[in-house]
Amino acid sequence: MSTGIWEAYALRYAHHRRMARENFLGGDPHDESPMPMDYFLWVVRSGERVYVVDTGFDEATAKARGRDFLRAPGEALKTIGVDPANVEDVILSHMHYDHAGNLGLFPKARYHIQDREMQFCTGRYMTHAHMRFPFAVDDVVAMVRHLYDGRVVFHSGDEEIALGLSVHFVGGHSMGLQMVRVRTRRGWVVLAADAAHYYANMERDLAYPFTYNIGEVLEGYRRAHALADSADHIVPGHDPLVLQRYPAARADLEGWVARLD
Repeated sequence: MSTGIWEAYALRYAHHRRMARENFLGGDPHDESPMPMDYFLWVVRSGERVYVVDTGFDEATAKARGRDFLRAPGEALKTIGVDPANVEDVILSHMHYDHAGNLGLFPKARYHIQDREMQFCTGRYMTHAHMRFPFAVDDVVAMVRHLYDGRVVFHSGDEEIALGLSVHFVGGHSMGLQMVRVRTRRGWVVLAADAAHYYANMERDLAYPFTYNIGEVLEGYRRAHALADSADHIVPGHDPLVLQRYPAARADLEGWVARLD
């Protein structure tokens, strides 16, 4: 049974070498300084209750998208004692390929998603190549199948899904993007996912370039600050600095599993 106080983990599974100019809309287009991107999934756990937040992509997708695949998300979860085959709840921040792959790893799971995200990835906007680029059709089809199997839980806006654990609609980067707010032993932590790719996006008030609605992205930064106990309680979705600012979950997991609580 959950006590309402949760452990929280970030697990790094992939990497992409890129430059700073690629990460800001309205930044310096000539900035060639390195600003790599890490890919994470997250786990929140209280007693025997476990929620996985986002599910990552697989090695084939990494190769097709030009990403460095470091470890399989399913195996990464097992290193902290989470067997994907037994997970009952998965929260999807949104349906982009790097957040909603590997759905077959979770045969018992219910998937928590915003109404607007399902509408987005199956609706008219996907007739545009630019808009569907960050989605993987196989992931979307898999989610439709889970829907018809009775394994999708829809949320509309902000909702508490367990004691001390809630989802919060943001939009912006994707039409139905949601953040996760979790009560930990150090206070309220916000798993921002792609509501903020990097700390610097929030600090400079500049959106990541791929976005559905810029205004919602910028308002999302305000929402994250309002929901978290401090700026140090906001965990961006792709920043390598997460692994520097938070301690390793264990000594042998240094550099790829951080304890966020």
